[in-house]
Amino acid sequence: MTRPEAAQWPLTLSANGSVMAWQEASVGAEAAGLRISNLLVNVGDVVKRGQLLAQLSEATVQVDLAQQRAAIAEAEATLANAKVDAERARKLDQTGAISAQQINQLLTAERTAEARLEVARARLRNDEIRLTQTRIVAPDDGIISARSAMLGAVVQPGQELFRLIRQGRLEWRAEVTAAELGRIKPKQGVAIEAANGAKSSGTVRMIGPTVDPQTRMAIVYVDIPANSGASAGMFARGAFDLGATEVSAVPQAAVLRREGFDYVFVLEAGSRVKLTKVDVGRRSGDRAELTTRLPEGTQIVASGVGFLNDGDLVRVASQQ
Repeated sequence: MTRPEAAQWPLTLSANGSVMAWQEASVGAEAAGLRISNLLVNVGDVVKRGQLLAQLSEATVQVDLAQQRAAIAEAEATLANAKVDAERARKLDQTGAISAQQINQLLTAERTAEARLEVARARLRNDEIRLTQTRIVAPDDGIISARSAMLGAVVQPGQELFRLIRQGRLEWRAEVTAAELGRIKPKQGVAIEAANGAKSSGTVRMIGPTVDPQTRMAIVYVDIPANSGASAGMFARGAFDLGATEVSAVPQAAVLRREGFDYVFVLEAGSRVKLTKVDVGRRSGDRAELTTRLPEGTQIVASGVGFLNDGDLVRVASQQ
C-alpha cells in the first residue's frame, strides 16, 4: 500500500522552433571592376574583426594613384606660377603699367590654378580610398556562413562576397501560442535539444512583439551558448523553466488504465479495494501526478493493480 505524497515538481512549457544566427553580416565589395586576386577564408572559418578575407587586384588602382600624384605636382607648379603673376599684377595695379583686363586675367588664373589643385587632391583621396577597398575585411568577429566569392572573378559595387554570423552567436526561435506568451518572461532558463541530439541551456532574450494572425503563434528569441553543438537552420525542441509546483504523486505502477480512463484501487474498511477513477497529469520517472484530490490519509494499492477488480479482498503486507 502507498499514500499520495506531496512533492515539488518543475513546471515547464514545451515548444518547437529553429536555430538561427543571432545576426548575419553581409560582406561585399565597394570597388568596381577589380578582380579577386586572393581568397583567404572559407565557410566555417572563425574570423576576427578587421581580418583580411579577400584581396582585390591593386594594379589599376596603383596606376591611377601615380597619375593623380603627377597631376598634383603639375597643378602645384601651375599654381606657383599663377601666384607669382598674380602678386606682380597686384603690385602694378596702381601704377597703370598694365590694363585692368590683364590684371583680372592674372588673378583669375591664380584662382583657377587653386581650384585645379583641389580637384587633383580630391581625386587622389578618392583613389586612396579605392586602394583600401581592395582589401575585403571582416566587419566583426564571427563565423563565415557563406562564400560566393570566386578567385579571378570581377566584382561589382554592392556584390555580396561573404556572409558572416556575427560573434558566432546563435539563437533558438521558439514558436509559442498566444495563450502561452503570458507564462514566458525575459531571462527565463530554457533546456534545448537540437535535431542532432546536442543539448544546451539557453536564456530568453526577448519575446516577439507580434503574433502571426494566421497561425496565432509568436516567436520567442532564446540565446544559445556558443558551444551548444547546434547549427544555424537546425530544428530544435525546448522546455521553458516556469518554476516548480506542489503536486500529489503516486507510483506509476499504482495507476490502472482501462478503456481510456485512469483508476487507482483505494483501500476501504474490511480490507476491500474500491476502483476509483482519477485524473493523471504529468509523469516523471516512476511517479505520476494525481490531479484528482483524494481524502487525506487515503491508502491505495501500490502495485499489481492489473490483477485486481473492484471489491476484491486484499491483505495488507504491513499488517501480516
